[in-house]
Amino acid sequence: MTDHLSGLNEDSTPDSEVACLCSKPSGITDSQHTYGHESDCHIASKGYVKVGRHLAEHRRMRRSLNLAKEVQQNLLPKKRPDYKGLDIAGKSIYCDETGGDYFDYHHLGETGPEQLGVAIGDVSGHGISAALLMAAVRAALRQRVSLGGRLKDIISDVNRQLVGDIEESGQFIGLFYLAVDLRERSLKWVRAGHAPAIVYDPATDTIEELNGPGLALGVDANHQYTENVKRLLKKGQVIVLATDGILEARNPAGRMYGMSSIVNLLRRYKSAAAEQILDVIFRDLQHFQQETELEDDVTLVVIKIDNED
Repeated sequence: MTDHLSGLNEDSTPDSEVACLCSKPSGITDSQHTYGHESDCHIASKGYVKVGRHLAEHRRMRRSLNLAKEVQQNLLPKKRPDYKGLDIAGKSIYCDETGGDYFDYHHLGETGPEQLGVAIGDVSGHGISAALLMAAVRAALRQRVSLGGRLKDIISDVNRQLVGDIEESGQFIGLFYLAVDLRERSLKWVRAGHAPAIVYDPATDTIEELNGPGLALGVDANHQYTENVKRLLKKGQVIVLATDGILEARNPAGRMYGMSSIVNLLRRYKSAAAEQILDVIFRDLQHFQQETELEDDVTLVVIKIDNED
């Protein structure tokens, strides 16, 4: 595009005089020539039409992205679940207008009102395609959870459905699904290609990883997932689920934030409520990164056992 159009921005309007190079008399330099109105120059007119179309397309794209962002934000939990004996907080931050991170809460009514399901997931990639797949995972998991059954069967069924939908796209989803059962004082979980959750016990100052085998969702339709169990939950224990975006976030020196940073904060704020712990971790991450922008979506869920044995 010619130089006399390069200064135009989204909110500007064409000047009354433009650099009409096609109408400059021979023998006259650029500095000596008084340029005519844009309507006198077919180069300028065509250029402005092209810029106008580009800006209109840009505005439409921005409106579409803002709408997609609003829709996706509405798919995330709007409030914390009210479970007696559990203090819960969760949050997602996207590096683009839309993203592939996800968390959700489910009431697992099959074994009584004291069992809560917590899902946290990370779709490969960013942007609109990741956001659409995230929405599909959310819907599939909610529908399958409502039918009941063991966690390993629920996740295996969801995986089988997703493989049929996305196998040729090359996309996949890392998922960690946790069931907290206060009646049995236990945790059950399925890990599907996602970072393990951790349990911090302030009474012993110890950390336990909730590990386990399992492929990411969307890779192998025949994969059978494994259900893992931890018993003897105690008051004051804190469970943290986090996506790779926070664990692999880097500062200007290239150092990763890591789970160790979260563990250090859990030790310092072991008496704090779940919401305060969540806020402290996000503030610490922002301080750690300084001016470095997020390269991945960030999601964190904090669950504190808040009742007596």
